[in-house]
Amino acid sequence: MKKEKKQNKEKKSFPVLPTILGGLILLAAAAYTAGFVYYQNHFLDGTVVDDIDVSKMTIGELKGQMEQYLLQVTERKTDGSTLEEEIQGKEIDLTYSSVEPLEEFLQEQNTWLWFLPQKAEHRTEGLVSYSEEKLEERVQNLQGFQKEFATSPTDAYISEYSKENGYELIPETQGNELEPAKTLETIQEAIQGLAERIDLDEAGCYKTPKVTSEDEQLLKALEQLKKYADIEITYTFGERQEIIDGALLSEWLSIEGAKVILDKTKVEAYVAELRKKYDTIFRNRTFMTSYGKEVTIVGGDYGWWMDYEQEAIELAEMIENGESGERTPVYFQTAASYETPDYGNTYVEINLTAQHLFLYKDGEKILESDFVSGNASRGYDTPAGAYSITYKQRDATLTGENYRTPVSYWMPFNRNIGMHDANWRGSFGGNIYKTNGSHGCINLPPSKAKTIYETIEKGTAVICYHLPGTEPVVKIQDKGEPTEQPAEGTPSPEQPVEATAPETPATPPPEAPVE
Repeated sequence: MKKEKKQNKEKKSFPVLPTILGGLILLAAAAYTAGFVYYQNHFLDGTVVDDIDVSKMTIGELKGQMEQYLLQVTERKTDGSTLEEEIQGKEIDLTYSSVEPLEEFLQEQNTWLWFLPQKAEHRTEGLVSYSEEKLEERVQNLQGFQKEFATSPTDAYISEYSKENGYELIPETQGNELEPAKTLETIQEAIQGLAERIDLDEAGCYKTPKVTSEDEQLLKALEQLKKYADIEITYTFGERQEIIDGALLSEWLSIEGAKVILDKTKVEAYVAELRKKYDTIFRNRTFMTSYGKEVTIVGGDYGWWMDYEQEAIELAEMIENGESGERTPVYFQTAASYETPDYGNTYVEINLTAQHLFLYKDGEKILESDFVSGNASRGYDTPAGAYSITYKQRDATLTGENYRTPVSYWMPFNRNIGMHDANWRGSFGGNIYKTNGSHGCINLPPSKAKTIYETIEKGTAVICYHLPGTEPVVKIQDKGEPTEQPAEGTPSPEQPVEATAPETPATPPPEAPVE
C-alpha cells in the first residue's frame, strides 16, 4: 500500500520540468522579439556613423542631439593656465542635412542577429551641416584672437651687449595667439564628428616661435659674439689711450645666420677718426723761437702720419682672430712725441730771416751757427715749414744741371733740400743768401755741420721759419769794411708772429742729392 502511494507521488511530479523549459523558451522568444522590434528603429550596438557612436540611438534622438550639441573649447592663457569656451550647435545652425543615409543604415541592419556583437562603420559626405559663416564668426570671437588677451610668440634671440653680462641668449616665448586657419580647421573637424571637447593647445592651433633656444645657428652666433666680447685692444698715444672693447665692437657686428659679420666700413671709420685726432702732419704749429717770440709754422711734412688703410686692414684681422693686446698703428711717418709739441725737445731750429740756426738735444742747446740758405735772387728760397731728417749720408756728391759738388755731411729734410757742409765758402750768415745763396740747401761751416751730423738722427725735426725783426744788420769794423751779422737782441714776444715761406718756384729735380 505504501509502495503504491510512493509511485503515484512520483508520477504526479514529473510534468514540472517541461513546464519550466517551456516558460524559458517563451521568455527568450519574447526577449528576442522585443529586441528585434527595438532595433527596427534603433541602431545596433557597435554602429558608428562618421566616427560618431550611434549605438541604441534612433534617428530622432540623433536629431535631438544636434539641437543640444555643445563643444567645449579649451584655450591657453599667457601664464600657462587654461580657460574654457563653448560653441553651441544652435549658434551655428547645426543639423543633419538629410536623414536618408541614416534610414538606409537602419534598413541595412541585420536585426535578426541583434543580440550578437556588431561592428558597422559608415561614412557619409556632408551629413552634418552648419552655417560656415556663423562658425567662422564664432571662432573669430574666441579669446585667443582678441588683442587684449592674446600675446604673440617671440623668437629666441641674442641680447644686446652689456658690460655686466656681455651677450646672453634670450629664450623664446610661446604666447597664446591662435593661428586662424588651423584653429578653424580643427574646430570644423570636431563639430563634424560631434566631439564634446577640443583642446586647441594639444591640437597645435597656436602660433609658435620660428627660432628656439636650441637653434644651432643661434648658438653658433652666440659663441662667436662671446669671443668678440672678451676682446680688448689698446692704442696708446702718449698719455692718452683709445680702447676697443666689447661695448664698442658690439656696434660693429651683425649676425647673418650662424655667422657674425664685422662691418669693416665701421673699422675704417674708427681708424680714420684716430688719424684725424692724432695725426699731426700738414698741420700748423705754434713754435717758441730761441728769440723769445712765438711763430706759427705753416707748411712742411713733419709729424705723425698714419697709414689708415693698412691699419684698418690689420685691425680688422686682429679683431676677427679674437686677439687682444696693445696695438701701435701702421705709420707712413712718425714723430718724436705724441704730446705737444710733437717734435719733442731734440730739433734743429732754422731762422731763415736771421740766417742763423740752433741745435737742441733733449732740451739743451748744443750749438748755434750762421748759414747760407737758398738764393733769393734766382728764386731758390729755402721754404719755411716743419720737416724731418730723411736720412744721413757721409761723403755725398751733390749734382745738378750745371754743378757736381762733393760734401762730407749730407742731411736732407725737404725732399732734396738739406743741411750740409760748404767748405768753399769763406763766410756765412748776413745777406749772402740774397744774391749768392744755394739752390735751396742750408750751407754750414764744416765744423758745425759735423756736430749736427753726429747729434741728429733720421726723423729729427727741422723747423724753418721767417721772423721779421731779426734781419741781419751792417756793422762798421775797425778797418771800415762793412760786414753783415745777425741783429743783436729781439723785441719781447708781445704776440705770435706767423712764419711764412716766400712764394718761390720748386727746387729743380736732381739726378742725385742736390745742393
